[in-house]
Amino acid sequence: MTSEPDEPRWLTAKEQEAWRLYLDGNNRLMSALNRSLNDRHDLSLAEYRILVLLSEAPDGSLRMSDLADGVLSSRSRLTHQIRRMEQEGMVERSSCPEDGRGVLAAITDEGRRRLKEAAPTHVGDVRAHLVDLLSADELETLGRIFARVEESLTDD
Repeated sequence: MTSEPDEPRWLTAKEQEAWRLYLDGNNRLMSALNRSLNDRHDLSLAEYRILVLLSEAPDGSLRMSDLADGVLSSRSRLTHQIRRMEQEGMVERSSCPEDGRGVLAAITDEGRRRLKEAAPTHVGDVRAHLVDLLSADELETLGRIFARVEESLTDD
């Protein structure tokens, strides 16, 4: 005897509306942030995120595997991204001194310069398109919501 799969828990009209508003709003926000960085600083949002993470690391470098986790990217995709950034002088790669097998990515002076130049644009855009549109309570709620989503997905 084969059992039929359980019926999906379809979204209600309100749930569907909220989901679609989130998808559309998130896509538009990420596109706007990316376009602004590209147009004004010749940087993608992905490159900006990499430079931020490297700049926040104690010695300005991270293992590629840790960087991939930090930017939520596959290792192969990150390798291509880092290669392009290395060609532009924003990062450099080296062997990991602890084990010799790992690879470190480090921010260069050029990477720090590009980040410093782009940061005011990015922060201004984040404020204009998200933070300043919300009340303090809404912003706190948004943070709690995505902390819960993050926790749920990292548990998997």
